[in-house]
Amino acid sequence: MTLFPGELDQVEEVKVAPTQPPESDQTHVSRLRIHAFVRNPAFWAISLSFVAGLIFFGSMQYLRLARLADRRLAEGPFSLSLNILAAPITLSVGDAMTQQDLIATLQRSGYTRTSGNHGGWYEVRSNSVEISPGVDSTADTVRVDFARDQVAAIVSLRDHIAGRSYQLHPRFLTNLSANREKRRLVHFADVPSNLVHAITSTEDKRFFDHWGLDYRRMMKAAYLDLKDNRKQQGASTITMQLARAFFLDPAKSWRRKGAEMLITLHLEHKLTKQQIFEDYVNEVYLGRRGTYNIHGMGEAARVYFNKNLGQLDLTESAFLAGLIQRPSYFNPFRYPVRALNRRNLVLALMRRNGQLSESDYLAAVNLPLKLAPSADTGESSYFLAMMNDELQNSLGDTAARSRTVVTTLDPDLQQAAEAAVRMGMEGVDQLLRKRKDSGVEPGIQPQVALIALDPRTGEIKAVVGGRNYGDSQLNHVLAMRQPGSVFKPFVYAAAIDSAVQGGNKLFTPATVLNDEATSFYFKGAVYSPGNFHDSYQGPVTLRNALAHSLNVATVSLAEQVGYQRVVNVARRAGLNDKIAATPAVALGAYEATPLEIAAAYTVFANQGTLVTPTFIREVRSADGAVLTQHQPQTRTALDPRVAYVTTSLMQEVLRSGTGASVRSRGFLLPAAGKTGTSRDGWFAGFTTELLCVVWVGFDDNRELNLEGAKSALPIWTDFMKRASKFRPYRAAHEFQAPAGISRAEICEISGQLAGASCTRVRNEIFIAGTEPVEPCAGHDVIDASVLPVVVTGR
Repeated sequence: MTLFPGELDQVEEVKVAPTQPPESDQTHVSRLRIHAFVRNPAFWAISLSFVAGLIFFGSMQYLRLARLADRRLAEGPFSLSLNILAAPITLSVGDAMTQQDLIATLQRSGYTRTSGNHGGWYEVRSNSVEISPGVDSTADTVRVDFARDQVAAIVSLRDHIAGRSYQLHPRFLTNLSANREKRRLVHFADVPSNLVHAITSTEDKRFFDHWGLDYRRMMKAAYLDLKDNRKQQGASTITMQLARAFFLDPAKSWRRKGAEMLITLHLEHKLTKQQIFEDYVNEVYLGRRGTYNIHGMGEAARVYFNKNLGQLDLTESAFLAGLIQRPSYFNPFRYPVRALNRRNLVLALMRRNGQLSESDYLAAVNLPLKLAPSADTGESSYFLAMMNDELQNSLGDTAARSRTVVTTLDPDLQQAAEAAVRMGMEGVDQLLRKRKDSGVEPGIQPQVALIALDPRTGEIKAVVGGRNYGDSQLNHVLAMRQPGSVFKPFVYAAAIDSAVQGGNKLFTPATVLNDEATSFYFKGAVYSPGNFHDSYQGPVTLRNALAHSLNVATVSLAEQVGYQRVVNVARRAGLNDKIAATPAVALGAYEATPLEIAAAYTVFANQGTLVTPTFIREVRSADGAVLTQHQPQTRTALDPRVAYVTTSLMQEVLRSGTGASVRSRGFLLPAAGKTGTSRDGWFAGFTTELLCVVWVGFDDNRELNLEGAKSALPIWTDFMKRASKFRPYRAAHEFQAPAGISRAEICEISGQLAGASCTRVRNEIFIAGTEPVEPCAGHDVIDASVLPVVVTGR
């Protein structure tokens, strides 16, 4: 094709012709205005002011959150809670203890065989054990030598000087906050490597590599959330989780997320990775047990496996790491299959991340999930609740400054108490099922209380307030119930006290009472008590009347002594003011709590001195200063001679009376006690080292229909047998007579000095000067010893 010049001009003109309609006047004007505004200095002033405002606002937010974080970090993860410690254990030269006994004690107290442990460590030698107190302690490192199953020597490894005793550091029990949270502080060095790998594999596999924010993970999570139009994907690193748990509301929002990221950056700048991880494993929520929240891996290791954190194996570490995501959903006690599958998923993640070999993975994934058979069911929580009440009510301003409480609790005794109660109540349930007249409706179970204390100091060593704290927090140690015959020793003490206080008649253990059906008249009313099974013994001494818990003889004695004198003795022993001076007082018809009875019995075990029970040994502030230290609060309630004679009468209860099955059940240490049966069953008894009261009954006050000898006594005996296996309590010895006690051979039938014709003679104790002076001239009464006597059930 040939183009001419004129034609070429026309073609070119067509090419440059516009293809869009002409710009409207309005659009053109808008563009001109925008260009003019951009060129205007005011635009840049406004823009820079806006950016500066954003920077200023962001900086202020960062500084505010940084100050909050710094203050919270300075306070520590447990700043608003109490560290609760058990009573310390003291080793002494001469203690009956083997090398294995000491190793078991050290393990229970948190010592490990791994050096550098904050809780202390130990090394086993051929015939000795070396004990190091822990990295933060200034206590000495010692060697404990053994010979003939005794502690033969305690030698300091610092200066090689032999000592007589060595105190182990108090065993950590738990950490309690106002929000009913339980915690157990651990350090990064105490966390086993398997647990570190399990947590990072599950929660944040690049934790030790990033600067707090995992951008790849965040972008992926944001994409999936936008795609699905919901906030479901987790992109939080371990540092972000810590920031949220420490400082922020857990509700999901973009505003909270922004604050979380600012705090995360500050934490990463302020702390090392090890410090962040340490705070995280102490703070993380891991479910509930009973009525308490579980926070931290240290407490979780104890609750789920009854171990210290450093003792966890691979599968246990994987389980705890898997629990972080949804503790309730993976609760192993309710959903064992879910928990097992989750644990195995964590093991698979560890293998995929190269932290677990194929062979180790296959070996671990095929193992069952083994929870501790004695996992915490909350029984010691009764003790902790009572301890906290004492702290708040008795210590005033000291309580607000408290950060560490050394309690009086003996963990070995607490465990013994829980085991004895568990087995004993199974026996009670079986007896009730067998009895057709028990009147127990299906599903209704009797309840129980046990309290044990040191009768010399009042330190409470163990408490069980019910069958299951998780089911009911009602503490039966504080429940008002009729004590029945466990009150009778106060009647007999009031009678023996006549030798000191004076009165119309003098009473001694040899005084003869008339045990036969009798009605008593009081203020125009008739009171007609009966003996158990309507069995009466005729003339009996005070000793035998208490030993066999004879009701009529006891009321007769109270009437002769004076009901008001009986009440006065009870009140001097610390029993409540609602106890009235009536005939019914002799049989324990007025209510008292097991705690009151335990405190009152210290009068007999402690040579007439009443000791106030306590749950607290020592309270310290956050800087370690001692705020208060327990000193036994005592007062004289009885003459030591009166207390000793009454204790001797209670020893007869175990020797030949209603408590004789204590001996047949195998508890043989010197002891005294008394059975009790009201609507409920009771047993109260003591050695020189330990006093214990047990109560069994129904919450609604219905009749238990089991005597104390068949309900409470077996629990008491089992507990005392278990307690006697531990060094402090196996040292029980005979009760020592105070000055002013004499002895005489008496006739048990007449109560006079034994004569040549007397067939029942015993060596009886008296307050000096009250011994009988007339010899027995013979007697025509029937010898009650040849008659059958019911010795159980009162």
